[in-house]
Amino acid sequence: MFKWLKRLLWLILLLSSIGIAAVAALYFHLEKGLPDVSSLKDTNWETPLRVYSADGELMSEFGDVKRIPLRLDQIPLRMQQAFLAIEDSRFYEHPGIDFIGIARAGLIWAVSGQMRQGASTITQQVARNFFLSREKTLSRKIKEVFLAWRIEQELTKGEILELYLNKIPLGYRAYGVGAAAQVYYGKTVDQLTLGEMAVIAGLPKAPSMLNPIRSPQRALARRNLVLSRMLQLGMIKDDEYQAAIKEPIVTHYHGTDVGLDAPYLAEMVRKFMLDTYGEESYSKGYQVYTTISSVQQKAAHNAVFKGLLDYDIRHGYRGVEKHLWTKGAAAWNSEQINNYLSDLPSYEPFEPAIVTAVNNKDVTVVIKGGLDASISWDGLKWARPFISDERQGTAPRKAADILSTGDLIWVWQDEGSDQLRLAQIPDANAAFVALNPKNGAIQALVGGFNFEISKFNRVEQARRQVGSNIKPFIYSSALANGFTLASIIDDAPITQWDGGTSGWSPKNSPPQYDGPITLREALARSKNVVTVRLLRGVGIDKVLDHLRLFGFPDSSLQRNESISLGTAEFTPLELVTGYATFANGGFKVTPYFIDRIEDASGHVVYEATPKMACAGCGKLAETGLDSVAAYKDELGDWHSQCPIDPVTPNQQAPRIISSANAFLISEALHSAIYGGADRGLGHWMGTGWRAAKELKRNDLHGKTGTTNEAKDAWFSGFTPNIVATAWVGFDDHRRALGRSISGNEFGASAAQPIWIEYMKTALNGIPDRIGTTPDDVVSMRVNNYSGLATNGTAGSREEFFEKGTEPASSNQQESVLFDDGNTKLPTQPQSQEPSVVSPAPVSAAGKTGTDDIF
Repeated sequence: MFKWLKRLLWLILLLSSIGIAAVAALYFHLEKGLPDVSSLKDTNWETPLRVYSADGELMSEFGDVKRIPLRLDQIPLRMQQAFLAIEDSRFYEHPGIDFIGIARAGLIWAVSGQMRQGASTITQQVARNFFLSREKTLSRKIKEVFLAWRIEQELTKGEILELYLNKIPLGYRAYGVGAAAQVYYGKTVDQLTLGEMAVIAGLPKAPSMLNPIRSPQRALARRNLVLSRMLQLGMIKDDEYQAAIKEPIVTHYHGTDVGLDAPYLAEMVRKFMLDTYGEESYSKGYQVYTTISSVQQKAAHNAVFKGLLDYDIRHGYRGVEKHLWTKGAAAWNSEQINNYLSDLPSYEPFEPAIVTAVNNKDVTVVIKGGLDASISWDGLKWARPFISDERQGTAPRKAADILSTGDLIWVWQDEGSDQLRLAQIPDANAAFVALNPKNGAIQALVGGFNFEISKFNRVEQARRQVGSNIKPFIYSSALANGFTLASIIDDAPITQWDGGTSGWSPKNSPPQYDGPITLREALARSKNVVTVRLLRGVGIDKVLDHLRLFGFPDSSLQRNESISLGTAEFTPLELVTGYATFANGGFKVTPYFIDRIEDASGHVVYEATPKMACAGCGKLAETGLDSVAAYKDELGDWHSQCPIDPVTPNQQAPRIISSANAFLISEALHSAIYGGADRGLGHWMGTGWRAAKELKRNDLHGKTGTTNEAKDAWFSGFTPNIVATAWVGFDDHRRALGRSISGNEFGASAAQPIWIEYMKTALNGIPDRIGTTPDDVVSMRVNNYSGLATNGTAGSREEFFEKGTEPASSNQQESVLFDDGNTKLPTQPQSQEPSVVSPAPVSAAGKTGTDDIF
């Protein structure tokens, strides 16, 4: 007996030796083909591209993989224990391969004939997830074991567990516990309950079958198994267990937790990153910090929404989306209503709803999500019928005039009054963009009403006729060619015959003419015929050359006199960049929207170096720190965009017009806001007077713009530290903005309210910043009628001139530019008042400016 036992032991020893030798031989055979596990120490996580505002608000995320890398000390102990309990309870005891677990799994397989229990450790899963495929072959399993052993030699247990918890796929493209917490619960890992942690810990076995969104019952059973294992292993106490298993499975898919709505700008970033870094930009964890101000972006978004909503309300209700059941037919039950609504999109802040009851002055609705609510008369009474862009029907008298039961409608919650209101998706659209004129940094950008409805970015992609928004550039060319703000131009009708029976006859809008008036007043009141005469006086070729200085494309600069009235087509971004030149003292800045780009490790891989608008560039170093400080003070709230060191010549934006030219046009645009009384020119009002009334400050400059038939409405304006452009129109070029119950739609009524609403926030808390007079500008007293220098005070005012263009003394006469391009003497005495020959009818508030269509 002893001999047989001895022989058996020798046989076992021999077989064990052979087995060890075979394993060793196999290891050395495979060793050269095994990956280097030391690379795990410097893991570069596949993380999405994230886009942030300048102040750190998340704007968007791009990429197929959702991952939020976390250090082990950022992951709650209970979550770590939940994974260990269900995946590898002996993790801290085995050397990477759990021989006890393998034996136990083998025994169960031998007894039952089924592989009911896995034997892979967390270390093996790390090896598989990082280096191997998921194919079920013997060679892959052997490599997995060898790699697990090598990983244990190279890394600590904590490092291995951290890799596992960040790498493991957990469904819905979420990799790692950080992403899973956000996707399933909209939380960070430290906000999860014990039950929620257990749900996530149960996912690795089969994420598609066990996730709580698709299979809540399976997720519940798996969660309870995880909690039971934690209790058995002493990781949690019985009272924790009892509380956790009573938690209901409540979850739904949570997208990226975006804090700032700026999808059009985010899409611009995505295109830049794709062009610059290729497809890997979606997975390398780049973090892009834009120039966008979160406060200003929210203000711009709200302003566009309000402007389009107000326009829609003025033009009436186009009707319900759909009639789901008619009067007399069986009404849908709650389940049918909720199922139907759940499949419909939402366009924040609009939600779809179904009318379930119509009363005299209110209706009852069910909103997507199953909320029962009512719309009072205040939220309904605006809905007079839309007949056409030019006509609206009579005002409704009761709710039944508007809606019926079974109607599918849109509703929104008015934050100002907390009332639910009837709504409709606007047919018209809008664009808005704001820049820092000192360096071109985009502060806010809205490319349309809703990105989900239309991804067309009207700020940079829509070329529209600019109407009277082009006039400041025409007037700038006039100042560069001998005219002054005091020059007198004849505001009288023009007819240019073509030799037949028809001709071109540009008109003021409204068709009122004031005879000879100053250039300042003509721009402020947007006199169309005066602009045509200026174009003729300067010469169209010189005007076009001047327009090219601002970067306007040649393709939009047709050699035709109608260009003086805005037939040129520019994008809002091109237009606002042009206006920035007037705001910054004559420099052409280049718009930019990315401040810096960081890689996944936080290292800066790209940083913007914008050219700065600075009249003293190259001289600041000579004049000392006080000058630098003064310049930064001039930048106001955007001083952080200024380099720390004195601005050098190679950092200076190119000067395209003189500082005097920029200042004088700004002066005229100031009069467009504040009128003639502000500069002693009489009691007339500029086209932008609403801005002064609403904003109640004295540093505004701006210009309305409306094209022929009111197909495009514009307002562009600025203060010394911000310049912005708003556009409103239809994407369908055939449609005009029309007429509403409030009157014709113009730049002043459709676009300017958006600009004003934005500026209420953008300028909040910022004191008036009146620009200083440049060194190349002088002021002198001139006669209001003749524009000539005078020593008197009656009938005269102070006016600004570029040095060398000051007018002659009052013992001479100033000529007036007439429609034939020639100059003639005024027909009235120089001493006569007021400053126009044939004044238009005067209202109680004084003469109004034209609202600029041609």
